[in-house]
Amino acid sequence: MHVNIPVGEVGNLYPPTTAFGLVRLLVVGCVLLLVPVSQWYWFTQAWGFTRRAQRPIWRFLFRSVLLTGFAAIVYLAFLNFSVTQSQLVWRNSAVSALAGLWISSAIFAYIAVRAVAGISWLWQRWLPVTKRQRHATLSSVVHSAAVANVQPEIVSPGRRRFLQTSTALAGAIPFAGAGYGFVFERLHYQVRHIDLPIAGLPAALDGFRIAQLSDIHIGSYMSAAEVFRAVSMTNELAADLAVVTGDFITKAHDPLEPCIAELSRLRAPLGIWGCNGNHEIYAGLEARAAQLFNKYGMRLLRQENVELAWRGQPFNLIGVDYQRERPVDSSHEPMLSAVEPMVRRDVPNILLSHNPNSFRRSAELGIELMLAGHTHGGQVKVEILDHRFSPARFLTPYVAGLYRRPIGSASELSDSDVWKHRVANGTALVYVNRGLGTIGAPVRIGVPPEISLLTLKRA
Repeated sequence: MHVNIPVGEVGNLYPPTTAFGLVRLLVVGCVLLLVPVSQWYWFTQAWGFTRRAQRPIWRFLFRSVLLTGFAAIVYLAFLNFSVTQSQLVWRNSAVSALAGLWISSAIFAYIAVRAVAGISWLWQRWLPVTKRQRHATLSSVVHSAAVANVQPEIVSPGRRRFLQTSTALAGAIPFAGAGYGFVFERLHYQVRHIDLPIAGLPAALDGFRIAQLSDIHIGSYMSAAEVFRAVSMTNELAADLAVVTGDFITKAHDPLEPCIAELSRLRAPLGIWGCNGNHEIYAGLEARAAQLFNKYGMRLLRQENVELAWRGQPFNLIGVDYQRERPVDSSHEPMLSAVEPMVRRDVPNILLSHNPNSFRRSAELGIELMLAGHTHGGQVKVEILDHRFSPARFLTPYVAGLYRRPIGSASELSDSDVWKHRVANGTALVYVNRGLGTIGAPVRIGVPPEISLLTLKRA
């Protein structure tokens, strides 16, 4: 399949740093709050449903199963941790994977149900009915109820049935969607062929092909067998160079070596190269990942560059560890500060950087092509009225696919303003791979896992 990828959206999608950090903090806080709130909601709903059991023994059995199930979820969600190197680590198992699927589905379903309730409230509150009509309707209902000696029925039976049906559908669709995203789309690897037009590309590199994998996250939701399958599909593309742009694992106890051992099966004339992602940093395994790459005949670049050549034409391959937007030492150094001395002016530069937010700085430094991952494409993409919504928008304007900026443009300029200050040095590109694995909710909807084949073209 050959996919023509349009250049990513150009717009002022990157808010000021402080406000952006506050938005992300707010989103994370809301998600953490929704975990117990949604679980309590579904527990009370299920408990109420057990009242329909006519016989006490059945009611007792149903409630026993319900209590046992929710107790297991609470244990897996809040207590199934171990402490390693002063870090909280989630223990991997098939059971905890299913618990994670339930928790994420329950949150989305709860949001959908509450949204229907909110729409219903707004409908009743703001329905354009005159006070006289409303008063007449209420008086008629109350009078009829008094004659019949029953409780007044304000909402019509038809409207009630509509609301009940809407609520049931709103609650069921996220569970059904999560099941589909977990069982099918999460494992539906898509090979995407992308042409990358690069100004000033030497003729010898025209048609040069790079295979990219990213964000494997081997562990509960990604087995070594699935990594084997992805590698086999990648080898069928017969790329000239293979790269892996970080996040081999999710947590410290994930099987890092089996993952890298499977990646060593990649085949390309110029070898297999990689960079660390944020999860190797969080797990404290960035040095271990580099050692394993060397052990299996590959190379992981950590603030390093190497000259490679294809058809006699050299190019500069650079790799960096995950680039934090705010360094932990509170320094004010810009992103990719260690890269500037490595950028060459006599040959094309290709940068492997897990975080696509370093693209602005990469373009400013004069790097023609950057390959990234990190976003997973948001994992879930919803299209409403020709507008696409993705959770990754809270993290970066570079969600998935191909984006561009003028080479040498100031990194402080937004993606919309930068084109008002064009420079004559050509255009820098970044390609953001959607990744293979998942993080958080173990589902993909509208964002299938990706294997990229990138072909360099003379612009």
